[in-house]
Amino acid sequence: MILHELISFDLLRLIWWGLLGVLLIGFALTDGFDMGVGALLPFVAKGDTERRVVINTVGPVWEGNQVWFILGGGAIFAAWPPLYAVSFSGFYLAMFAVLAALILRPVGFKYRSKRPSPAWRSGWDWALFVGGAVPALIFGVAVGNVLQGVPFELTEDLMPLYPGAFYAKFLGLLNPFALLAGVVSLSMLLMHGAAWLTLKTEGAVQMRARKIGTVAGGVALLTYALAGLWLGAAIPGYHIVSPVVANGPSNPLLTEVVREGSWLSAYAARPWIAVAPALGFLGIALATLGLRAGREVSTLLFSKLGIFGVIASVGLTMFPFILPSSTMPSASLTVWDASSSHLTLFVMLIVTVIFMPLILAYTAWVYKVLWGKVTVAEVTEHGDTLY
Repeated sequence: MILHELISFDLLRLIWWGLLGVLLIGFALTDGFDMGVGALLPFVAKGDTERRVVINTVGPVWEGNQVWFILGGGAIFAAWPPLYAVSFSGFYLAMFAVLAALILRPVGFKYRSKRPSPAWRSGWDWALFVGGAVPALIFGVAVGNVLQGVPFELTEDLMPLYPGAFYAKFLGLLNPFALLAGVVSLSMLLMHGAAWLTLKTEGAVQMRARKIGTVAGGVALLTYALAGLWLGAAIPGYHIVSPVVANGPSNPLLTEVVREGSWLSAYAARPWIAVAPALGFLGIALATLGLRAGREVSTLLFSKLGIFGVIASVGLTMFPFILPSSTMPSASLTVWDASSSHLTLFVMLIVTVIFMPLILAYTAWVYKVLWGKVTVAEVTEHGDTLY
């Protein structure tokens, strides 16, 4: 037997669907509070010293946290090439805006303290705000569009096409449901950033973070519930009506898909997946209460639980669909027809099994070393050695 055949093709596809979710959730749990802190910076910190305190809560860790984003993109490219091609083409301007905003973050960290000018530093503070708020919003908008279906088609040789005028396609992404999903994402990460600041700061900065985070948590709860009701009442779901060939070729056109009913019918077919939205609501609610009560470690953990539940609920609700098509349902990409080859998935899994524990161990060690609060005294004493 060939080595890679020890694990069946259909199981490898399922494993990599799960690993993709792990990478995306890992990015949201770690770099999510970095983005939240950046978006909160102009509002929780008054004066240069307080803003330096806020920046230095994430300054030592943001680069490592962003690795999850790179890993997620790399995993999509290697494990799900049709998904990479179709999604990055359809969301080109959105991805460009995300990357432009993320580029502002390292530049802001490095250049902010190079000059003492208040105007100079204020400008970079707002750049850090953009670097946090814009990606947090756009990621949610993208998820909202995926749930509605993306307007792409596939030719016979599987080339993706996006019919229609370019400006119309871009403006079409900014539809009401997608914007609501963007608000869910932004408010959730603002809450997450506030939970991090509650843990890492003290005094006035901590108090402001708690107040803003409590409001953000309430907004996240309300909009997540509204998005769920909207999804069930007004947005058609996707269903495979032809026999599923889980170990077949990666050709979406061989699968017959219809767009009818509701996404929420998945909860009738697989009732156990209701645990995901339940964890989402529970985590956000407990994090919001923790912010209001002034708790620190538990608040951050509950915030992570809420984010985990929200993202997992999207993936489990859509399964086995990864990227449905609104204009050509038969072109929709699923777990069973959009992956790389059997051998590629197996080799990638071996590499992941070796290196993922090393990454997690190193990340845990870094956070242990950097444990503790960032104080005004520390920032003032170390001067130019900190951001």
